[in-house]
Amino acid sequence: MSALVLGPLLRHVDETSASIWVETDASALVTVRAGDEQEHVGSTRTFRVHGHHYALVHVDGMSKGGKYPYTVEVDDGSGAKQVWPEAGSPYPPSLIPTLDHEKPLRMAFGSCRTAVEHDAAGNKTHGVDALRAYALRMAGVTEATEGGDPDPGRVRWPDLVLFLGDQVYADETTPAMREFISERRDIEQAPWTELKDYEEYAHLYLLAWNDPANRWLLSTVPSAMIFDDHDIRDDWNTSKAWKDEMEATDWWHSRIVGGLASYWVYQHLGNMTPEERNADPIWNRVEARDAFDADGEIDISEALDEFADRADQEPTSYRWSYVRQYGSQARLVVIDSRAARVLEEDQRSLLDEAEMEWLDDQMRGDVDHLLVGTSLPYLLAPGLHYVEAFNEALSGGAWGARGAKLGEKLRQGVDLEHWAAFQDAFQQVARMTLETSRGQRGRAPTTVTFLSGDVHHSYVSEARPTRQEARSGPPLQSRIIQAVCSPIRNPLQREWRYATAVASYGVAGPLGHVVARSAKVPDAPLRWRLARGPWFDNNLATLEITEPGLRIWWATGDVEGDDHAHPRLRSVSEVTVP
Repeated sequence: MSALVLGPLLRHVDETSASIWVETDASALVTVRAGDEQEHVGSTRTFRVHGHHYALVHVDGMSKGGKYPYTVEVDDGSGAKQVWPEAGSPYPPSLIPTLDHEKPLRMAFGSCRTAVEHDAAGNKTHGVDALRAYALRMAGVTEATEGGDPDPGRVRWPDLVLFLGDQVYADETTPAMREFISERRDIEQAPWTELKDYEEYAHLYLLAWNDPANRWLLSTVPSAMIFDDHDIRDDWNTSKAWKDEMEATDWWHSRIVGGLASYWVYQHLGNMTPEERNADPIWNRVEARDAFDADGEIDISEALDEFADRADQEPTSYRWSYVRQYGSQARLVVIDSRAARVLEEDQRSLLDEAEMEWLDDQMRGDVDHLLVGTSLPYLLAPGLHYVEAFNEALSGGAWGARGAKLGEKLRQGVDLEHWAAFQDAFQQVARMTLETSRGQRGRAPTTVTFLSGDVHHSYVSEARPTRQEARSGPPLQSRIIQAVCSPIRNPLQREWRYATAVASYGVAGPLGHVVARSAKVPDAPLRWRLARGPWFDNNLATLEITEPGLRIWWATGDVEGDDHAHPRLRSVSEVTVP
């Protein structure tokens, strides 16, 4: 009998429908039955990629604001078998919570999560998994730490969890992943203990999402995702020099193809609405099923590899960014800040022209809150922002060839490749943000809030136009906020925490402005200040739309005694806007 390998993951959900993603161990018909009477049914056959079997099941006809318990069945031809919920599970039934746009949106978010064991050894090296602590709290398996409940008296599930990058680490592998790799090939040969191909990515996702508590959370809280560099490799697309160096190796092609192909299957497929899937070229191959095998399953391996190769070489051929609308209360715009880069030194941008035009269309008002998800913080510490801007100018030859060589070495060595290091894109988005916040792109929202991760510490900043900019345009009507939650589980070592705080919020301040002026870096039209932070705990943040603004809180997991299996959730920080 067939069984689930991974999932179910509850992915795109709207007011009447939901998409449920699964991986099975063989070709099968997958059926989802939702509702108290199992009256809402969706069914589809699996499709195959490099020997792995997947299904995305669409269930429709539900009512808004409902909570529908659901089951998953697989039938490999020998009869249907219910495989979810698992027998004897300590967790509540998995539910499909359809949206109600009249209910205040609540969304969890964060980034950077490694998949190590949830025992004493794993917690010693990587800290408690904040996602898992959150799952146990939501499931009612644990209570919050006394006095530290992040949501006293009114806990409810979020409407969405947004993963903002580094969902998996393809370059910094765990002992379990290295063991799997070593069973396949010689780890003394390139790419050593890093991932090589699709098969290894499939195992990496299994390790990331197979813990029972996290698996339950992902089965009952809708999720949206976007990649960052470690999903592929550290510094992915930092510069043309970086990309040229990777493409000169004999292993990079299989890595980037495997990485993007698996990302489409495991992450991006569930980001799409049903309408977007219908327009997607790879999904059309799945739905057309014009090349069945004996089991009625279509193999899209070759088509998916060709697609991934083209998406890498021709970024404008595919859009990984997406938008979700939550009635009039919020628009969530999730930006691909990795694959859509332009890397020529005389024409560098974080987003290519087509992507920038798409973003320009989304950066508008007529919603209460404009939420912008970008894996890389749009607003770094101000001093660090100008250090990165200076480095871009230095690497581009502002101080000659020797300076350019030094700049490139520094850029790759200390990760100077955020929005600030792509000044053209930063300035364009700043203009969009100001126009939206001034009511020049429809009704001004209450907030324009950037949600980010990547930097392995969390903080909140608030921005306003510079004095000169303020005199040149209408007054601001929106609050401009940057909220960062990083990591979910991959903390900086303590000595690096201090160094990061000092460098980002101390030394970089005066140094950044001085060196930026020396290279004639243009001033930003925004000025911003640190409103809260930084803090370095493993965290999962939650944002809730309130009357009249936002409430955002960060929570971590604490182990009491030696009970590493049941960490308790504790509030770390909270911000109310306004």
